[in-house]
Amino acid sequence: MISLTLPEEIFDPLFHDVALSGQLSDGKSWSDAIPLADPRTILEHYKNEKTSENFDLARFVLQYFEFPAQPASDFISDTLQPVEAHISRLWPYLTRNSDHIGPGNSLIPLPFPYVVPGGRFNEIYYWDSYFTMLGLQADDKTDLIESMIDNFAWLIGEIGFIPNGNRTYFLSRSQPPFFSMMVTLLAQIKGDHILIKYIQPLEKEYNFWMDCEWKSRMKENRHVVQLEDSQVLNRYWDKLDMPRSEMYAEDVHLTLQSAKPSASLLQNIRSACESGWDFSSRWCVDPDELTSIHTCEILPVDLNCLMYHLEVTLGKAFLLEGNTEQSDLFKSRSEKRKVLILKYFWNEEEGYFFDYDFVAKKQTPSIHLAGIFPLAFGLVDMEQGHRALHYMEKHLLKDGGLVTTTMTTGQQWDAPNGWAPLQWMALMATIPYHQKALGVKIAESWTLLNEKVFKLTGKMMEKYNVVDPDSESGGGEYPVQDGFGWSNGVYLAMKKWLAENK
Repeated sequence: MISLTLPEEIFDPLFHDVALSGQLSDGKSWSDAIPLADPRTILEHYKNEKTSENFDLARFVLQYFEFPAQPASDFISDTLQPVEAHISRLWPYLTRNSDHIGPGNSLIPLPFPYVVPGGRFNEIYYWDSYFTMLGLQADDKTDLIESMIDNFAWLIGEIGFIPNGNRTYFLSRSQPPFFSMMVTLLAQIKGDHILIKYIQPLEKEYNFWMDCEWKSRMKENRHVVQLEDSQVLNRYWDKLDMPRSEMYAEDVHLTLQSAKPSASLLQNIRSACESGWDFSSRWCVDPDELTSIHTCEILPVDLNCLMYHLEVTLGKAFLLEGNTEQSDLFKSRSEKRKVLILKYFWNEEEGYFFDYDFVAKKQTPSIHLAGIFPLAFGLVDMEQGHRALHYMEKHLLKDGGLVTTTMTTGQQWDAPNGWAPLQWMALMATIPYHQKALGVKIAESWTLLNEKVFKLTGKMMEKYNVVDPDSESGGGEYPVQDGFGWSNGVYLAMKKWLAENK
């Protein structure tokens, strides 16, 4: 039975006191700390000791908690080796076997082996895992791909959806729904029959994203937004409106800087975390002001493309199973969503895709790399595809690869940073529109930057500075992490693609 209790609830008031004490540089490490005694015992000792004259909070925490070691912390890089060899050596250090934990631990135990990203991230992450799998595919680690997919299927079965990561403090939100992409990847390796195995979790995930209960005059509910034409599209949405466990102090301080009601601000912050883009000017009314975030009012183009792929995959899976009625249902839904994607996200004047603010009833001005997702799924005709790729190249392609947005704000999902998953989706966007030269340019720019940084540091990074390849990436709520699952995966997949297409 999965515990649904947050760390701050289990260890109240100790959790709050430590999180706000300023004695920990990383609030996530506190949320991930492993209790060395029963939580009730720890809290009793804290109650009895905290008022004593010589009480030391930091010493108390170290006495009763153990902090998990960072993945690959004892791994020694050899910069004389090719990056491919480095990654192949790194996989075992990032792989976790089935979990066994005691009470009070925020980790949700998984039954099968899986790969963690690296750095501070010592658990499986939802959308990261698809891009990690691309590298596992290149290294012929099919069994590990399947065990990770089986973990996600298990999570869907147990809690009804795939959380952000396998931590209790992620149980209020998911992440970009790449599960159907994972299953499709496995089907490419083992054959389409594999789709039948995952019909139930695929449909259950679909129901999670489409779950809503319309009330009088209400146009949005949970992840679903009803538009003027009575059709529906999806948004990112977290059900909680309280500080994040893993960023407790940061969220508390942010609410003190804002005139916006704290509940609204925090729910929008959490909802941006569900997008994976935490944080970006993409979600803000004022690009330079995080407190202007309004994620819940935005229909994201990438999310709805992923939902389209999920509908298409379910249609194909049901057809393989022989259930033509359900197959036709999901085929119809995918066709309707395609029409809506073109209607609400395509900007004819600009020749590119933008998010849609359903409250303001207009597209958002943010130019970002999620705008290429419709192309990756082949949703537009040849002329539109060429226009969008030209727009992307003109505004977002830099010396080291593709920049996330055109804005430089200090947030990590903005310029000058580039991220592996978006480089891969952009490369995939070139293929349906026969723009191989652009695809080669993207892949070469990105892999050369990865190789350059590896030679200097011995690391594969979470993100890279693509505007100035001689400078480090930065921004966001924590230092740049190394490891790194999705960078490893995309690098290997791109090198394989380049070898086959140059």
